Amino acid sequence: MVFIVILIASFLLQMVLPWWVIVVISFATCGLIGKTAKISLWSPFFAILLLWLGMALFKSIPNQHLLASRVAEMLGVKVWWMVLLFSSLLGAFVAAISGICGYHFRKAVLSKKTNA
Repeated sequence: MVFIVILIASFLLQMVLPWWVIVVISFATCGLIGKTAKISLWSPFFAILLLWLGMALFKSIPNQHLLASRVAEMLGVKVWWMVLLFSSLLGAFVAAISGICGYHFRKAVLSKKTNA
């Protein structure tokens, strides 16, 4: 459930908002419906990895990977797919950290309410 919510919300909101909206989406989703820490870490990771890799391929395939190849050359990497993989992994890592933070934030707030 967390995976699907993050995937769909990120897809829709990234059309009109900056890339870092994935941080807000992952934090809020895992804070609200994340059941375990493992789910709150891996669901955002794989949702954003799949979304960003899919979108990068969707944009890159029609132009024969021209921009990705040039960026790869600029970075000193020989192959275009390394750029796509690296950017997807970076986004997935950011989403995973945000998701686990949202889960632990909820846990901290709930434990504070029960202690007060």
